[in-house]
Amino acid sequence: MTKTPINDALDGANTAPSRPLPLSGVRVLDVSQVMAGPYCCMLLADLGADVIKIEPPGTGDQTRSAMGFKMKGSDSMGFLNMNRNKRSLTLNLKTEAGKKVFFELVKTADILVENYRPGVMKKLGIDYSSLNAINPGLVYASISGFGQTGPWADRPGFDLMAQAMSGVMSVTGYPDGPPVKAGVPVADIGCALFAVYGILSAYIGKTKTGKGQFIDASLFDSALAFSIWDTAQYWGTGVEPYKLGTANHMSAPYQAMKALDGYFVMGATNQKLWKLLCDKIDRPELFEDARFITNPLRLANRLELATELEKTFVTKTADEWVDTLLAAGIPAGPINTYPEAFDSEHGRHRKMRMEIDHPIEGKVPNIGFAVKMNGTPQQVYRHPPLLGEHTNELLAELGIAGEELKSLEAGGAFAH
Repeated sequence: MTKTPINDALDGANTAPSRPLPLSGVRVLDVSQVMAGPYCCMLLADLGADVIKIEPPGTGDQTRSAMGFKMKGSDSMGFLNMNRNKRSLTLNLKTEAGKKVFFELVKTADILVENYRPGVMKKLGIDYSSLNAINPGLVYASISGFGQTGPWADRPGFDLMAQAMSGVMSVTGYPDGPPVKAGVPVADIGCALFAVYGILSAYIGKTKTGKGQFIDASLFDSALAFSIWDTAQYWGTGVEPYKLGTANHMSAPYQAMKALDGYFVMGATNQKLWKLLCDKIDRPELFEDARFITNPLRLANRLELATELEKTFVTKTADEWVDTLLAAGIPAGPINTYPEAFDSEHGRHRKMRMEIDHPIEGKVPNIGFAVKMNGTPQQVYRHPPLLGEHTNELLAELGIAGEELKSLEAGGAFAH
């Protein structure tokens, strides 16, 4: 079925796509909370999957009450930004009655995503082996801090721990500064993206063989996978990666530079650009300077190089230098805040902020689609669900009614 957007201006053509979204007809059970799992499932939902968010009765996804500031309703802005296009079913999976409903859903599902600590799903009797017996075609993705196996598997897994233990924090910040994590949750979001990659690959395989499979995705592995540039240098030279602030291990100058009124970023990453930069800032002597003649020498003398360049850069504003360098074909850019990035002419053109309708909050801002699909543009066709909003609807779809429903209610299937 073709999805109908709930806001007219969300896709590129301001209309519903002419053909079904790529994942229309695919059912996903979202048995996850907080960030990596819900974000992964939202990406699938944006592509048309029927994502059923299974939440604990009473409290729901703990992100609903996170972030420390109040909205009109009880759901946080964080929840509203990670759960659009889903339906919410409240189900107590600790009860036999709740599991009975869950098993009926599993029979209809193509994909399941969960992010509980390893062992929890097995204890509940809803691990991959148990559900594979019910639905051999199920693609079952488990997201955890450190994976389902290994000596760290049982540790609580959060983005901060994954950044620290994967090495990400060892290369973040300035050489003489304290440990610093990346400003955005790279392990959480990275894991969500890798999980989507695994899930869709497994689903394509399922369409050929009829068999699903188990996917083990972890924040630790995902964060470590981002180190490809640093580890390439380490394996190639034996030099352990270290913190460089905004600079780069492979090219110089390639970093933030101080201008008259603040900082901007620029890069002259090859000899042609280096010569062009020296000429453009009227410092031809730098091109002949023995310390900076080649890129390896510029890397070895990175601090001296930045000092020399900033003697010139502090004579004009950051915007002036960005305009000057870009006009000359030298990569450069301002250091924007998030509001500046969203509100920039380019951010608006790329529709990286959008507003969706919500029954309690009214218009709710959401981050736009990071990938633009021309033939079947992603859609927002459901608001982030209220807790348990679709419970009755989904039970009806499963044919659960009458005495059976009363029995399940008496068994605590929908209560905490």
